[in-house]
Amino acid sequence: MLFDCGLFILGLILLSWSADRFVYGASAVAAKFGISPMIIGLTIVAMGSSAPEIMVSFTASLNGNPDTGIGNAIGSNITNIALVLGATALFKPMLVASTTLKREIPLMVIATLLGVYFMSDNALTQTEGIILLVAFFVTIFGVCWLSMHADKKDRLEQEIAEELDLDVNSSRAILWLIIGMILLPVSANIMVDSAVNIARFFGMSDLVIGLTIIAIGTSLPELAASIVSMRKGEDDMAMGNIIGSNIFNILAVLAMPALIAPGVIDTDAAHRDSYVMLALTVLLVIFSLSFGGKRKIGRWQGGLLLALFIAYQFILLG
Repeated sequence: MLFDCGLFILGLILLSWSADRFVYGASAVAAKFGISPMIIGLTIVAMGSSAPEIMVSFTASLNGNPDTGIGNAIGSNITNIALVLGATALFKPMLVASTTLKREIPLMVIATLLGVYFMSDNALTQTEGIILLVAFFVTIFGVCWLSMHADKKDRLEQEIAEELDLDVNSSRAILWLIIGMILLPVSANIMVDSAVNIARFFGMSDLVIGLTIIAIGTSLPELAASIVSMRKGEDDMAMGNIIGSNIFNILAVLAMPALIAPGVIDTDAAHRDSYVMLALTVLLVIFSLSFGGKRKIGRWQGGLLLALFIAYQFILLG
């Protein structure tokens, strides 16, 4: 069991590192083709932050553990809102001023509702997987279109341009891109195999292991990135990471088990966990509403989200 725990930690470290290298290389390559920092930030960087979840869900589904992939999709969204956003807002209140994010929040709500609806009959079909994947690419196109028509003084545009390191040698960028693409599936496979063994040792279901240890593990990069962004005063970057990741988790991560291993899903995922995810999404929307002309998520909201996350973990593991 200790060996599997070591492998899980190794897989997690490699997964996070390879996702970071993939984003680094892909962003630099995209910049060489004249793609704007806004589009790079809202597509490549957002997809890169969800790359660990996508690869874990893909690998788990291929290995005959689709509930692990489903749990990872739902659990990552719950973790992003309740743990990542909660801890970040507790660290420092978040101001949400970007008009782009105001447009992305409704997309997150629509994606969440779509995912909950597809799971409500205790099954996922290949047709639903195709719909989710098509919606994913439509969302990418829509975000690109919105970013091209966004105000150049948009706060998020400025934050992304300052954050990205796009002045990289082409050969070096391509090398990191290739390394990231190779290590992502390898590390995901290590992580999933060890997680399944750990789950069996403790008598945990595939769903719960996806909702807890895997979801928390794959969301740790978002937590670190959000806290770093807040320390730099990049509130919209921190919120953008969470919203973009949650959209992609539903449309891309949940699509993997639907496409690769369609069929009946765990009842708890359909009638407990998906509704927890939806409730937290609605709570995030409420917290993001404008009061007194400012969209602000304060420390008390962060504390509440964190308390809800802890309570949810106790329910899962109790």
